[in-house]
Amino acid sequence: MSTDPAVFTGVKPVEDRHRFDEVALDRWMRVNIEGYAGPLRVMQFKGGQSNPTYRLETPGSAYVLRRKPFGPLLPSAHAVDREYRLITALHTTGFPVPRTYGLCEDAEVIGAIFYVMEAVEGVIHWNGALPGLEPQARRRVYEAMVETLAHLHNVDHQAIGLGDYGRPGNYFARQVERWTKQYRASETDRIEAAEKLIAWLPKTVPDQSRISIVHGDYRLDNIVIAPEGERVAAVLDWELSTLGDPLADFSYLLMQWVMPADGRSGLAGLDLAALGIPSLEDATTLYCRLTGRKGVPDLNWYFAYNLFRLVGILQGIAGRVRDGTAASAQAAEMAARTPRLAEAAWDFAQRAGA
Repeated sequence: MSTDPAVFTGVKPVEDRHRFDEVALDRWMRVNIEGYAGPLRVMQFKGGQSNPTYRLETPGSAYVLRRKPFGPLLPSAHAVDREYRLITALHTTGFPVPRTYGLCEDAEVIGAIFYVMEAVEGVIHWNGALPGLEPQARRRVYEAMVETLAHLHNVDHQAIGLGDYGRPGNYFARQVERWTKQYRASETDRIEAAEKLIAWLPKTVPDQSRISIVHGDYRLDNIVIAPEGERVAAVLDWELSTLGDPLADFSYLLMQWVMPADGRSGLAGLDLAALGIPSLEDATTLYCRLTGRKGVPDLNWYFAYNLFRLVGILQGIAGRVRDGTAASAQAAEMAARTPRLAEAAWDFAQRAGA
């Protein structure tokens, strides 16, 4: 997979397969978004594999549009209406999410359900080593990521109207079942390590002690760092969010520290002290202090689960490549990583006693 940030960063002209009726969108925005005034220029963001995302520019403002993909989709996938509901509610708490402007549930307008939100300015980092930053700035980015995740997990979801946003109990059991179903629905070649995980994970699910909003994909490149570099300006891509076990998010973030450094998010093998990046232990201590935890359990089961979930996601991308609905040119390259990720997940499972 490419490690060149230019492949993922910024915008590009809209690909032919992702075009829609821009006149119809302009008409909808004039009616539904206060203060909107064209003319409208539409560009497509380079990064992301899931819901196609566009930058909308007018002479006076910039917006972001996220929509469902065109074509056949897996059940419950690409629920942009759920994203919209969540970030609208979170915005009222001061949590760093974009302000939402409108949701269009009429797929006839541009060919798919979509929503429009604020374009938050800042920096998205793709390389976990944060090249170009000074050590102290790197430390602040990582501390801000952990602090923001703790903030999310401390939000009273009942108080902001999200008590029914998901089934709160048995989170990992339901997630293992969900990603197993997605894997089966998109299955191409048989992967032995995935078969072992599908058999082992449901039998070894840990107890759940807390319930919170779970982002579901909380990682470096889904976070906009404010221009001054001292805080998180926005957390993006809430497609996998639900109510569940906050350790799912936190252990997923910690995957950065145990995955090999490859020019993307992985940090294993780097001299973190020299770079100014907190150790896994430092990140854990900060998160536990902010969320009132005494510590975290053995993480190997959680790492196996997180990688298995990625196997399910990448297998879904492989299915979309097969069906012609994948959202980026890198999709086929990502799908090819599925067997290696399954092997890595099984390695963590063995460390957890499998």
